[in-house]
Amino acid sequence: MKAKKFITSLIIIALLTLAAYWFEENGGLPAETPSTGNAGVVQLEFPAERYPETAKHIQDAIKSGESAICTINRENAEENRKESLKGIPTKKGYDRDEWPMAMCAEGGAGADIEYITPSDNRGAGSWVGNQLEDFADGTRVEFMFK
Repeated sequence: MKAKKFITSLIIIALLTLAAYWFEENGGLPAETPSTGNAGVVQLEFPAERYPETAKHIQDAIKSGESAICTINRENAEENRKESLKGIPTKKGYDRDEWPMAMCAEGGAGADIEYITPSDNRGAGSWVGNQLEDFADGTRVEFMFK
């Protein structure tokens, strides 16, 4: 009977060790994982409760005809940002938020611009960047809201 308990304990320890090794090698569980929707489009549920101003801006821009899909194109982000913000003055205490984002192929000239508080805008930008960092340029991402 003691031998069975000992072997069971060894098996549990071995499984826990393997699990710990796997989590270390794979970075643990992600806090939020984008899912793949129809036609290979990654669906990303944006946390509107955490970044309400940015969420409202994105939703309003989409309702006004801007695309809900962002095709990742990091290489042109700087040029897109210049084009989208051209002629839009800065405003003390606010960031100029663009939709589609500068990192999207759909971004650039003609993007919808809204003044957003810096903490909301930058937090949202950081969150999106973290969610999409493992996706290659050319990946299509649909922004979803509850």
